[in-house]
Amino acid sequence: MTLLIEFLTQIRAFVRQQNGDELRNWLLVEPNASQTYHNLAAQLRTGFRQQDSTALERTIEKCLPEDDDVSEGEATPWPGFVTFMKDYLLFWRDVDFDNLLAAHTLLSGLVNSCGTAFAHPTYGGMLLKTAMSLCETMSRLTMMVSRRPDLTMRLRNVEADDRKSIAETSAEIIQKIFTTCLTDRTSARYSKPEGKKIGVYMFANLVLKLLFACRRTQLAKQIFTNISSNSPPLSLYPAAQRVTFLFYLGRFNLSNSHYVRASLCLQEAYSQTPAPLVSHRHRILTYLIPANLFLGRLPTQSLLSRPEASDKLAAVFAPLASAIRQGDFVLYQHTLAAHEDWLFERGLLLPLTHRPRPLLWRSLARRTFLLTYALTDADANVDPSVPARKAATLDLADLQTAAAFQQRRLQGWHAPPARRAPRTSRPSSCAPSPNDTPSTLVPPDGGRRGCGRNEGLVCGDGDVTLRRRRR
Repeated sequence: MTLLIEFLTQIRAFVRQQNGDELRNWLLVEPNASQTYHNLAAQLRTGFRQQDSTALERTIEKCLPEDDDVSEGEATPWPGFVTFMKDYLLFWRDVDFDNLLAAHTLLSGLVNSCGTAFAHPTYGGMLLKTAMSLCETMSRLTMMVSRRPDLTMRLRNVEADDRKSIAETSAEIIQKIFTTCLTDRTSARYSKPEGKKIGVYMFANLVLKLLFACRRTQLAKQIFTNISSNSPPLSLYPAAQRVTFLFYLGRFNLSNSHYVRASLCLQEAYSQTPAPLVSHRHRILTYLIPANLFLGRLPTQSLLSRPEASDKLAAVFAPLASAIRQGDFVLYQHTLAAHEDWLFERGLLLPLTHRPRPLLWRSLARRTFLLTYALTDADANVDPSVPARKAATLDLADLQTAAAFQQRRLQGWHAPPARRAPRTSRPSSCAPSPNDTPSTLVPPDGGRRGCGRNEGLVCGDGDVTLRRRRR
């Protein structure tokens, strides 16, 4: 009991002084906190059992009384704060850090209680840094649980298919605190952020991180809409918060096919990230390169040779860019297949499968034109000093032949093995014979490999033809 009384007495002193920094330093929830917190937890388990919490409530109310007469510049505990402190002590009494799901449930309730106390119009601002610390801890714990399929399977309910994921539930809790910061009237919108508005982008970034982690990116639209309507300018906030927000805004635009907006946001985030932060620049480039690629801006060799791109990004996007330049569907499809898991985890597989196809067809048509176009006799006799009025044309039959060649390559056809020419004593007898074979490729030994619906030049194994398909 002595340790509990001392702890609550010191907390009351910090509240009276409105000392938010010390409240954050004292209200810890991490398992690596000092031994004093574990001693406090042991005392709570001994003196206040789970079946009877009224004794703990009376102790807290006695140590944190609400004063009627408060001096100027001081504060007093309010009912929301008293409830928050009760939940804080119950957290330490009941938490088992080895049981991640139970710890997450307790921490979610504590953060929700902190958000209620934080919403107090007069004294809630002193809990800003405490709320930041608790939300960051909950975000890390949520990501840890989300990466454990053995734990998330326990949360699934067969009878309720619309059950929210643990990341989405945590995002909703933090979003309430974000709304409290956004609607604060301490400072004007376009002035330097003060009071609760200091935490607008910090809490927004935590919500976006969790929404993108659980692949519920459409729910992020409300965050961006509210910020564009009520938030102070992004330039007034620290660089780390600016870059993180621009990164998620760029990813949101990319997932909604707004490639120009995505490119602008991600490029600004990349430019504001210092060069030594290689891992951060790597994450931004992972989405900046595809955004530019969909706009026809292919990555250069100098970009792919930078430290943040020289490893995985170069191995993925260098062959893709080369395939687009050459109109090589085979190389493009093989590269996607080789890195399918990596692209799928980042939500890039589906757009990279479909969006660059017009660029591939354009390059294939251009390459076919360069290989097949020739001047006619009539064109050769024209005076070169006179400007030509006849447009250069591409024979679609040649384009169909080139496309059919690549389609068969995708189906596993390959060039026949080279055969040694027969020896003859008369060179004059080796007269050329016309090649009337329908293809220079031979089918694979195991039979033709079927193409998926997303792999063929048109649709799976469908033939490349100039005829209009009947519906």
